Amino acid sequence: MFSYRWGASIVTPGKKIIWNFEAPPNTEIHSAQPAGKNRVLLAENGAPTMLLIVNTKSGKIEKELELPTAHPDQVHGQVRRAHLTPAGTFLVGKIEEHQVMEYDQQGKEIWSVQIPGDWDAVRLKNGDTLISGNQHGFVKEVNPKGEVVWDLEPQDLPGFPLDVVQEVNRLANGDTVIANWIAGNNKPDQWPNTVQIIEVTPAKKVMWVLSQWKHPDLGPASSIQLLDQPGIPEKGELQR
Repeated sequence: MFSYRWGASIVTPGKKIIWNFEAPPNTEIHSAQPAGKNRVLLAENGAPTMLLIVNTKSGKIEKELELPTAHPDQVHGQVRRAHLTPAGTFLVGKIEEHQVMEYDQQGKEIWSVQIPGDWDAVRLKNGDTLISGNQHGFVKEVNPKGEVVWDLEPQDLPGFPLDVVQEVNRLANGDTVIANWIAGNNKPDQWPNTVQIIEVTPAKKVMWVLSQWKHPDLGPASSIQLLDQPGIPEKGELQR
């Protein structure tokens, strides 16, 4: 399952598309998450921003939530990731409003935190929230009070510059995996000198990086899912 700006799809290992949802005109979809059996949560940027739960078997939209939208005319910059948490709430990073918002099932705001450039926000099993900073190049873990309890800044990783930090994952072992999208700040001929994916420990030690620019060229990285992590995505058991 993946989103591709103009919609979202499910593809088999044999590369057959078995489900596709096209974004309506003047909207964009940058987020797709399993939300139970045969259901997917989509964030639809538009005027206004919408959260949709779609049945992938029937094609029926089973739930619609209209979100407050500060810039309805700036569709591209509204939302990059929306997550259905294990508690049944919706965690949404409003990238151009510089805040992460949490809503209940009725669309009522129940929690928020101000974070510049928030691209992704993941609710962790300990109750904290892991947030990426997009063009600001950081990762921050905040507690329910909004206090930063762990962070990663560009200067923490000499030799592996953080450019545009997009999707973040917290692994079962406590490490954090970062998608380091570099196309915004670098020209294509500079890309091979950068890394697309970085795994760091809580002590900020680099455990693993991916720099794959040929045979095959994986391109700039916005997202990664590690397939060996314990948990069922449809039940929200992965911290991503």
